[in-house]
Amino acid sequence: MIRVDNDIFSKEKKEAKLELSELFSFLQSSEQGISSVEAGKRIQRYGYNQSISKKEQLIVVEYLKKFINPLTITLLIVAGLSYGLGQNINASIVAAMAFLSATLSFIQEHNASNTAKKLAAMINIKAKVIRDGEKHEVLIKELVPGDVIELSAGRMVPADVRIISSNHFSVNQSVLTGESFPLDKHEKLNHKSYKSVFDMENLSFMGSSVAGGSATAMVIATGKQTEFGKLSLSLVSTRHQVTSFDKGLKSFTYLMIRLIALLVLVIFAANALLKGNSIEGVLFALAVAVGLTPEMLPMIVTINLSKGARDMAKKKVIIKELASIQNFGGMDVLCTDKTGTITEDKVALQDHIDGDGKISARVLELAYKNSSFQSGMENVMDSAIKRHKKINIEKIQKIYEIPFDFSRRIMSVIVKDKTRQMISKGAPENIIHKSKYYYSGGKIVLLSDQKRIALHRKYQKMSQEGYRVLAVAYKNIKQKKQYSLSDENELVFAGFVSFLDTPKHTSKEAIDKLENLGVNIKILTGDNEFVARKICEEIKFEITGLLTSSEIDSMNEAQLRTAVEKANIFTRLTPDSKVRIIKVLRSLGHTVGYMGDGINDSPALRAADVGISVNNAADISKETAEIILLEKNLNILANCVVEGRKVFGNSVKYIKMGASSNFGNMISMTGASFFLPFLPMLPAQILLNNFLYDVSQIALPTDNVDKEYIEKPKPWNIGFIKQFIFIIGPISSLFDFLTFGVMIWVFSASPALFQSGWFVESLITQVLVIYIIRTNKIPFIQSRPSKSLLVVTLSVVAVGAFIPFTIIGQYFGFVPLPPLYFGILLAMSISYLLVVQLVKSTLHKRFAD
Repeated sequence: MIRVDNDIFSKEKKEAKLELSELFSFLQSSEQGISSVEAGKRIQRYGYNQSISKKEQLIVVEYLKKFINPLTITLLIVAGLSYGLGQNINASIVAAMAFLSATLSFIQEHNASNTAKKLAAMINIKAKVIRDGEKHEVLIKELVPGDVIELSAGRMVPADVRIISSNHFSVNQSVLTGESFPLDKHEKLNHKSYKSVFDMENLSFMGSSVAGGSATAMVIATGKQTEFGKLSLSLVSTRHQVTSFDKGLKSFTYLMIRLIALLVLVIFAANALLKGNSIEGVLFALAVAVGLTPEMLPMIVTINLSKGARDMAKKKVIIKELASIQNFGGMDVLCTDKTGTITEDKVALQDHIDGDGKISARVLELAYKNSSFQSGMENVMDSAIKRHKKINIEKIQKIYEIPFDFSRRIMSVIVKDKTRQMISKGAPENIIHKSKYYYSGGKIVLLSDQKRIALHRKYQKMSQEGYRVLAVAYKNIKQKKQYSLSDENELVFAGFVSFLDTPKHTSKEAIDKLENLGVNIKILTGDNEFVARKICEEIKFEITGLLTSSEIDSMNEAQLRTAVEKANIFTRLTPDSKVRIIKVLRSLGHTVGYMGDGINDSPALRAADVGISVNNAADISKETAEIILLEKNLNILANCVVEGRKVFGNSVKYIKMGASSNFGNMISMTGASFFLPFLPMLPAQILLNNFLYDVSQIALPTDNVDKEYIEKPKPWNIGFIKQFIFIIGPISSLFDFLTFGVMIWVFSASPALFQSGWFVESLITQVLVIYIIRTNKIPFIQSRPSKSLLVVTLSVVAVGAFIPFTIIGQYFGFVPLPPLYFGILLAMSISYLLVVQLVKSTLHKRFAD
């Protein structure tokens, strides 16, 4: 929701107060709209109809924002201090690392953003517009002031518009105002004081959705000039919520910053106070700070996300927001609609019977007229009626329409043939309630209480057999200027039309696959409990509990929390009921996905951790969702849950490996500072070591993820990561101290030889330990790394071992190492890896990962 500050709006909106003739003159348009040529000119003048979003910013600003990161800022502070102390080379190296981290992160995120935009562009949302006197469909971004558009249920309001004519038109402005109830809108403006422009009855605004009815409207503002655009946010940007992964990264980052501050002070004290060299102590402490900083973390996460988006695109899934991939992988509850997801979505009309249970051509004819003349968003049952049999309606005139809404669940049309007639179609219980008579044997008979009970039983029996059922009623009606909901009374019950929507043959397999991945399926449907039970029986879906909307509404929060956790079928739901269910599930600690494609699904899509829709969904559903399926199939979802968990897994690998290795090195340096008469490694050598280690992990996003890791949701566990860092890190330090002993007691090493030996051992062991930490299993035997990771890491190991023998090594203060050293190094490295493997296995058994 966009929070509205009413002070920023003028309480008098000029376009709202003009007479229609004045409005047409002001916008140089008419009821027939403008020409296509004129539309092209106005696009040049006003720009495309696109509101400002967070992603649409200057590329320079986008780049500079990469430096506003605690880890990068730490590096820049260290570079500044080094420069102030006259260590220009060290300062340049640290600054280069900061710029490299920020630049690589920027490149990856910018490319990922462009990829997401290209993918999202595949989800084209169009508007119905009148141009050149004819109706067209154009992309929303091509609308201009002066365009005349048609709006109906399921459509987004694509710009700020003035309503020209309306028919029971209502909109949901919750994304703008936070008010969840639909507001009636019409062409007349009441002369009263308004708290904000959003209260004006004859205006509707970009970002709203049509809740019911229809309207013809003229575009008065587009893009940045809309009220939506003035707030400088788009629906997509407001949709993103802080994920558990975001919170975990933040927690980890500040943990590392606290460790950096503590160790820097200790190391500085050890070198400055004990050895009396303050400048050298400061430089060494600053280099240690750089060594402990996981500066590549933002880049690694971004590479993981962009790779995940590309992989999902190959599986017919469009990721509109990269951050949603993490929630996708962490999802442990999927709330889904039934139609088209579990069923075929190829609804076929089965029967059309009267109140006595006899096949009736009259019922089919009435249903056909109702479906043909309704102007709202056509549903699958309307399509099935019109496919079943063509009926000649050319001579029939449509007079009026009372659109469908989700409270009364009825749609009525008034038509004129030989007589003027209202035809209503909708939920059987509601139609029966509004009927006073019923048609039987060519006569209109009073509907007795006994007959009402019989009709309800017939409806329930059909539902229990797996049919979706609508009821049809009618009445002759007098001529009047306008009709209202009060006219839907004393109807003549005509009969039922029933439909069959068979389960997909893949539904059972897909649900089993998701449940095997630890995703609990909950079916949320507007259908009745009988149809839901029947479908579940056919796909062998075990019902653990069933709740109807009325039962949900009668429960308090405590009761609902218990009931929602247990139940997995929810029927006769209203949009508000769906939202309430999702909010309760989230409050219970679940990561909730919601899959839906109708206008009534939009609030639920926004309430869920991750909203999922399909390419042929209602406009507002596609706009609200973060993930779009090009094919409505739960099997695709299961595949993408796996991709999401791979992204999360490879991100956490970097954190565990980088932090534990760096932490171990810093403990070693702290310890060495207390008993060595010289620096264990020069500042420039520490920086080089850290740089090479960072390079070795660039290929980590390509790594394979163990099958066991993706079998269930993996919530962010900062407690386990802390344990991992504080236990694995000191093991690394233990072998560093062994190296110190070897260099002093075996080789009687000079400072340069000591520093060369520890540099090589430190780099090689922390690079090779990647193979141990990247999996919970036995590396290479039970779990193989990717080829890219192998190539990059082994190349870095080779470079590290060879550097002391090169001119570059001499520049950094290294000297060649004796052959015996490499024999000892091999034995220590193997021992180190075996110990880490043993401790790692014990940790994973004791702590939840």
